[in-house]
Amino acid sequence: IKEKQFLEVISEVDDDTTWLAGHTRWPTRGSHLNNRNNHPILVGKRLVGCHNGTITNADALFRRLNLPRFAEVDSEIIFRMADDTLHDGCIDIPAFKEQLALCRGQVSAVLASKCDPKTVVVIRGNMPVELRYHPEYHIMIYASDPAYLDVAVPCDLGWEDIETKPMSIMTFHCDDLPTFSSRPFKLGLRE
Repeated sequence: IKEKQFLEVISEVDDDTTWLAGHTRWPTRGSHLNNRNNHPILVGKRLVGCHNGTITNADALFRRLNLPRFAEVDSEIIFRMADDTLHDGCIDIPAFKEQLALCRGQVSAVLASKCDPKTVVVIRGNMPVELRYHPEYHIMIYASDPAYLDVAVPCDLGWEDIETKPMSIMTFHCDDLPTFSSRPFKLGLRE
């Protein structure tokens, strides 16, 4: 956040911006030199997201669900599943939840459909995700570890923690932050 490139991106944020996503990837699969493996991952032209964790059965799920693949990274399967459930540009959360149940491994993720840009889906699975909200600026931020948020935006500057439950899919609408709906989900139910 102290780099020139970050400041250039932030300077382009305006009232129409609903989501900025960044991710520092610990490459477990797929070379970081292939930008298709790096986050945020863009699926087609409709869906974008970041994932923290490892999906150990991603290769098998791509075959089983007959989903297209453009990268080597296992994270892509989460976003392909969400894309597969889009109805009128919106992620069908119950259908997406069913597909997530096929995943084995570790999951936390943030994703959105470009066709429904004011809706952001946050998955807090068995990997951490920390959320904070600033009521004056009507902004929500996230990170995998609260230490990152403490450095970037200390709580004493008006930021409030948003409590989330593990193994839940939360849906946020930008016009009604920090309110969200939450649904439980499970991983690895079927093979």
